[in-house]
Amino acid sequence: MKGKYHINLFWSDEDKSWVADAPDLKSCSALGDTPEDALRELEVAVEAWLATAKQKKMPIPKPRYRPAIYAAE
Repeated sequence: MKGKYHINLFWSDEDKSWVADAPDLKSCSALGDTPEDALRELEVAVEAWLATAKQKKMPIPKPRYRPAIYAAE
């Protein structure tokens, strides 16, 4: 994935599927029946997000998000 953005991967009871999201990229997420499916779909979503941002001349955030467990490092 371009820029190596952090990924959150979790099960959603509400959606009854796996969710993968890239918190550095606003509203960039994907669903899948398996964790692997969600990650594959997220890769497509990230590429589309970045292409759209570039096309619209929007700023592209640098990978910065780190879970709280790593904040002290």
